[in-house]
Amino acid sequence: MMIMHPDTARGIEVLLNPIYNKGTGYSIAEKERLGIRGLTPPRQFTIDEQCAKIWNTMTTTGKTPMHMWRSMQALQDRNETLFYRLIVEHIEELAPIIYTPTVGEACKHYSRLFRRPRGMYFSVDDVGEFNAMMYNWKNDVSVIVVTDGSRVLGLGDLGAQGMGISVGKLDLYVAGAGIDPEKVLPCVLDVGTDNEELLNSPYYFGIQQPRLRGKEYDEFVDEFVQAVKNRWPNALVQFEDFSTKNAMPILKRHRDNVLCFNDDIQGTAVTVLAGVYGAMASIGSKPSAIVDQTFVICGAGSAGMGIANFLHSAMVHHGLSKEDAYKRFYVVDHKGLITSARVLEASAPGVEDLRAFAASRDDLPEGMTLEDVVAAAKPTVLMGASTARGIFTETILRTMGECHERPIIMPLSNPTSCAECTAEEAAKATGGRAIFSAGSPFDDVVVDGRTMVANQGNNFYVFPGLGLGTILVGADHISDGMLNAAAEAIPKILTREQLNRGEIYPAIKRIRDISVKVAAAVMRQAIFEGREGRDGKIAQIFHQEGLPALEQYARSSMYYPEYRPTVFSPGSGAGS
Repeated sequence: MMIMHPDTARGIEVLLNPIYNKGTGYSIAEKERLGIRGLTPPRQFTIDEQCAKIWNTMTTTGKTPMHMWRSMQALQDRNETLFYRLIVEHIEELAPIIYTPTVGEACKHYSRLFRRPRGMYFSVDDVGEFNAMMYNWKNDVSVIVVTDGSRVLGLGDLGAQGMGISVGKLDLYVAGAGIDPEKVLPCVLDVGTDNEELLNSPYYFGIQQPRLRGKEYDEFVDEFVQAVKNRWPNALVQFEDFSTKNAMPILKRHRDNVLCFNDDIQGTAVTVLAGVYGAMASIGSKPSAIVDQTFVICGAGSAGMGIANFLHSAMVHHGLSKEDAYKRFYVVDHKGLITSARVLEASAPGVEDLRAFAASRDDLPEGMTLEDVVAAAKPTVLMGASTARGIFTETILRTMGECHERPIIMPLSNPTSCAECTAEEAAKATGGRAIFSAGSPFDDVVVDGRTMVANQGNNFYVFPGLGLGTILVGADHISDGMLNAAAEAIPKILTREQLNRGEIYPAIKRIRDISVKVAAAVMRQAIFEGREGRDGKIAQIFHQEGLPALEQYARSSMYYPEYRPTVFSPGSGAGS
């Protein structure tokens, strides 16, 4: 049953409120009760019939992705339940519309496309007032997605227009993991912009001044985080699309004292690790066998090192010492293999992490070419985060195929024009035997009658279920162990037949099933680590009934978009 807020008036205002509006979905009894009889067409449609009609209209030939994005925004503005039901029913088709890549185009023009307020904006004009501002948002909050708009997808600095990213990401939390839409809050930190076009635009709705930097910027972010903690101490804060130089310092500063998560850093790393676990499962290995893998990682930037660090953490989790785990990695950049002989700039971002990997490499020459490194190291996994198109040459790929029956090849750079190799190149060089996963979409490839599946990693596999599990268990911190548990859970939804074909990620259409598995695994790990914050309730369920009970608890806790009978709360003045 849906109980209407006491301040909601009867009549036309019900139809103008997207939370309560059902359009043509009201029964006669509801129309009478809500004072809207005669204000809607007489025939009552089910929500499935409404979905079918809208989907038919939206997918008419000639409709561009941006047209579909606008149509979805208009639907959300008038009927939130139907909006989320449509996404749930057509998640594979609509995820790229409400989020990447289409939302990036929308963010470029967000000031012009702005229709109605959604979420909260914290600007440089509000410094010192964040605590008070939080109380302008009346609802309880479980998940916050916040951006400063400094690195929106691959589009750079879009300032306050990054709000579209926060909104779209939370729509995926709702659709993918059943987070209650009334308990999500999209936020943007408007610290200015260095985008000249926005600084000079008469239509830009953000602060038109250069970005804050240094101490002022750090204090701004810290004030926001503390204000969230004061208002909603159990809320999960996801940092989204912060610039590389700020993302990791913010995460390191806050991850131990606030329930927070950075999808660009941690979500990407978990997705890649899930792919590695899936690839290992396809050849019959358990997750613990990660300690036997050897990685060559091409690309020593923030993306490559973030992934390397998390893979290293997974090896340690499964029993290797830190020192022995570092020896399983060969990191190559544009200068070649990075070894203990490399002179690294002390001020370079992530230099300490890079030093740790470099220190273990004194067995091969400094600057050795990628081709020679692959030949010498014989890695089980070749991974690219370099954005250097074609750097995985035919020779390198052929060497991978000669060294291993099922080599794991992961060109993670995107877009497609930056991929280290294509699926076709990997398939032809390995006779279709490679287990392939990319950061960009490719078609499956058939070589000599054998199909090589072109898997694609997607952070959507991770963050909804991670958020759901963290919230349900009441954790105060997201540990590396919980992240590893999420990665291990994702391939477990695949059948043996799918794994044998080389599929290492499930289909996105099963996102709710995936999120249930991830949430349960995260809850179990939190219990093992003593992080449960629900007075032992979840731990009791687990210890009495096991992991399936946690999965059932997660599934039963999910919001599902459907029409419920609507009534006024007592004392609302409904009879006036």
